[in-house]
Amino acid sequence: MLKSLFNVFKVPELKKKVLFTLGILIVYRLGGHIPTPGINTAALGEFFAQSQNTLFGMYDLFVGGNLSKATIFALGIMPYITSSIVMQLLGAVIPFFEKLRKQGAEGQKKITQYTRYGTVLIGTFNAFGITVFLESITNQAGVPIVPHPGFMFKFVTILTFVTGTIFIMWLGENITEKGIGNGISLIIFIGIIARYPNGFLNMGKMVASGTMSIMNSVLIVIIMVIVTGAVIVITEAMRKIPVQYAKRVIGRKIYGGQSTHIPLRVNSAGVIPIIFAQSVLMFPQTITTFFKGSEFMHTISSWLSPGAFLHTFLYVVLIVFFAYFYTAVVLNPAEIADNMKKYGGFIPGRKPGKKTAEYINSVITRITLPGAIFFAMIAVMPTFFMSYARVPFYFGGTGLIIIVGVALDTLQQIESHLVMRHYDGFMKKGKLRGRRR
Repeated sequence: MLKSLFNVFKVPELKKKVLFTLGILIVYRLGGHIPTPGINTAALGEFFAQSQNTLFGMYDLFVGGNLSKATIFALGIMPYITSSIVMQLLGAVIPFFEKLRKQGAEGQKKITQYTRYGTVLIGTFNAFGITVFLESITNQAGVPIVPHPGFMFKFVTILTFVTGTIFIMWLGENITEKGIGNGISLIIFIGIIARYPNGFLNMGKMVASGTMSIMNSVLIVIIMVIVTGAVIVITEAMRKIPVQYAKRVIGRKIYGGQSTHIPLRVNSAGVIPIIFAQSVLMFPQTITTFFKGSEFMHTISSWLSPGAFLHTFLYVVLIVFFAYFYTAVVLNPAEIADNMKKYGGFIPGRKPGKKTAEYINSVITRITLPGAIFFAMIAVMPTFFMSYARVPFYFGGTGLIIIVGVALDTLQQIESHLVMRHYDGFMKKGKLRGRRR
């Protein structure tokens, strides 16, 4: 492992990309410590300590704690993510965007531009909503979050938040273009893992004070390692459908005749189903924070609190539902079958066209269920970890899946650079050595 790490810095081009990426991420983390003017950050931190199970708490997780600290990066990169998802969904239902998606690099360039415009619009809307919300709340002691509300506070805060989001978007695109890995994903990744050092430090304090035994802490770490390994396996798991291409004679050359496969991942939807399910279940929880004196709202809140049977049941059902829904949006069996037929490809034993599409659809339906159930289990894990094992930080769920996915994608990109330069990489070490012999 250490040898592979040193190999990264032996390739000048790769070394430059890695250092550039690290530099951009440091800039992002430094920006996460610059507070937005006009907000009582201490009072806001106390409010968020009581609002972990609301939409605000979930949003704060994705932006690396910047919202609870009211920094200039309080919106994070989430408006860009939302805009990207909207554009992806529009590409599946609106002919204009579907046509752009099929135009290759030129069409993708236009989609990226529309995504940026959408980021500004969504960011402005989110910033306005958060600003109005901040003006209306107080902490537990009744201290207002915004000491001097009004038009100027709204204007400055909205401008600061939206500008921060645009700057983060620029940082992410620079990483993708000049660095290593997907810039937007890495920014979310670094925001999530930034919480872990403090969490482990708190766990160490609990062991030192006697509130947690050494045996329990060791057992928790072992479980974390096993769960992370399982997430890696399922994230990388795929079903390969064999495809054969017929030989075609064009002029004096023969094309095709090779065998390949269609890689269908067990988790094609990624982390999106969990995010959608969390948003649906946390929305009522968020609404109840505005009706603290209502007994009815208190009852609804208790039913939908993490750890309650109804919450867990609905959470699992919604994750499975959104896994199928989003997979159906991003994977079109009919389109895959048509593309295969166009280039002379076929699945052995299946007729091209409709029969091929039906077969691909049946495979997707079968492999999506176990993947969705597994990630539903990972999603409910943080509740049990924090409630029963008394782990002092959020482990599992959306954050873990994002961390694993981004880490694997970045490692694979580094690996491809190392293998191209004939260096041992982080993965498939034995296979590479076998080739050299």
